[in-house]
Amino acid sequence: MTKTSKYQTVLVTQATGKTGRRVAEAAEQAGLTVRRGSRSAPIPFDWADRSTWDAALDGVDAAYLAHYIDIGAPGTAEDIAAISAKALEKGVRRLVLLSARGEPQADPAERALRESGADWTIVQAAWFAQMFSEGDLFEAVQATGELAFPGGEVVEPFIDVRDIADVVVAALSDDVHIGKAYDVTGSRLLSFRTAVAEINAATGREIPYIPVPARAFGEILVEMGIPEPEAAFLVELFEVMLDGHNAQTTDGIRQVLGREPRTFEDFVQEHAAAGTWKA
Repeated sequence: MTKTSKYQTVLVTQATGKTGRRVAEAAEQAGLTVRRGSRSAPIPFDWADRSTWDAALDGVDAAYLAHYIDIGAPGTAEDIAAISAKALEKGVRRLVLLSARGEPQADPAERALRESGADWTIVQAAWFAQMFSEGDLFEAVQATGELAFPGGEVVEPFIDVRDIADVVVAALSDDVHIGKAYDVTGSRLLSFRTAVAEINAATGREIPYIPVPARAFGEILVEMGIPEPEAAFLVELFEVMLDGHNAQTTDGIRQVLGREPRTFEDFVQEHAAAGTWKA
């Protein structure tokens, strides 16, 4: 990486989430000063409370933007436009946005950043490998002993979130990435069924994978306590995103980092050894 001195202090939004936590760690390892943006932080940041944005942006040189719902959710584009304007008002020009590859609903939020006047980079990521090891889906697997998901037999190039973090930090550390959008994936296509089978093989568990229609999955989400409007959006998202149109890998990781992506096999072995999927 080069030019790390230019952006010394970085605001990382969603700093307790899957990507934000890793971005904060990777940025610190790269020598950057990190302001962790969350509702519970000493200087709080809350996407849903714009009164927190001023203080969170004070004194920072750049920001990593990861929305708390989904990049394509209703209202996200307006939030991205608003925080970009606020950042520029505060003198923060360098913004890196987490988006989703092949998600049509993400276009308005991406366009809001591109048209903001900021020095932008967009990271369009595949489905996370870590969806199998943390978060709502993982907790549902641990609670029920099965993975019910509307993934059918579609194949996806799952990406390790640590690779996303490395790309974000590279983008924050070198101006060569300004004005670019990177489509980043893992190096291998595999179905949700195969992913679960590899977890089973590594752990000795017998977690069944049960493909369900997206609308049935939406009913499950509501039963889990997800608000109905959010569940309805996710149903629409799954119907669009799990139709196979993303069934190809890219060289995005190599393009930015000059190396191959971390493998799903290594991800599984690491978590199996750590006891993540103990019954």
